[in-house]
Amino acid sequence: MRTLDIPLLFGPYGSASAEVADRVAENGGNAIWFHGFDDRLFETCARHGLSACVEFPTFRADLTRAPHLTPIGVDGKPIRFGQLVQGICLSQKEEVARIESDLRAGVSSYLPAGIWLDYLSYAGWFETPQPDLQESCFCRACVADFCEATGVDATDPRRILSDHRPQWTEHKCRRIAGFAELYRSIIREKLPRSVIGAYMCPWGPRELDEALTRIFAQSYPMLAPSIDVFTPLIYARKSGRGPDWGAGFLRDARQFVPADRKVLLILDALDAPDCLTATAASEIPSWGLQLYGGAEVFSDPAKAKVFRKAVDAIRSATAGGSGA
Repeated sequence: MRTLDIPLLFGPYGSASAEVADRVAENGGNAIWFHGFDDRLFETCARHGLSACVEFPTFRADLTRAPHLTPIGVDGKPIRFGQLVQGICLSQKEEVARIESDLRAGVSSYLPAGIWLDYLSYAGWFETPQPDLQESCFCRACVADFCEATGVDATDPRRILSDHRPQWTEHKCRRIAGFAELYRSIIREKLPRSVIGAYMCPWGPRELDEALTRIFAQSYPMLAPSIDVFTPLIYARKSGRGPDWGAGFLRDARQFVPADRKVLLILDALDAPDCLTATAASEIPSWGLQLYGGAEVFSDPAKAKVFRKAVDAIRSATAGGSGA
């Protein structure tokens, strides 16, 4: 699919959106994003003439139930995770194979308008004002993979970070980009016209000591060949940011998102309506709009009206060719 063929998509994210699907269409929405390949949501979208968009979880797991998937930190122990860290050890081949199998099964059975890859990154969490940024993944298998791929002779995590950090970061980014390419090929084989999106850490490349690549291994240039649309998670209140955060990201994104790729923000319903108003006023428009927990907004006529105005403003701005 060429970039110019990517449609403008607007709507809520979440399974509860099924209950307000009629209001989505009435208020400018044309899509619903939901977790996994959900029969009920596909049927709901078809009934209301909405595009069905799947959020497909990649490296996400309940580490309390599957502790063997926990990445290893610099100290040789499993990283801290609690309820606010997602990510798995990428050397866990059975889990990686299961993820691939689930994607193949989904694209063989359903026809989504788009598939957004989620948690396509190394371990971490960013929906908080003070993120706990931990270096990983230093199990023997991951370190061996690094040494083989780069020719570096170093097995101690501290030495890797002190003497070979650039190579380590690049290796991690290439590893994530490699999985993106695999998933792209799986999707394209069955669904050549489906939009491929990726949910992204919402930080710029230089923020927090380059944590976007250093911790999460999300490199826009490396991911771009596999991803049509990048979707940063602009959850302002959770992250301790203001309602204009999304507009600022869109402005700054021109410096680091490849020009032939689109940026489609996902906002948090907790931040409505201010976030919607600020995003709609952005000089650089989002290429469509997602609203996490959006059923709440569409259940409130006043907030739904703000969403409709935001949609109208974004459509008007993108018609002028100024979309991010």
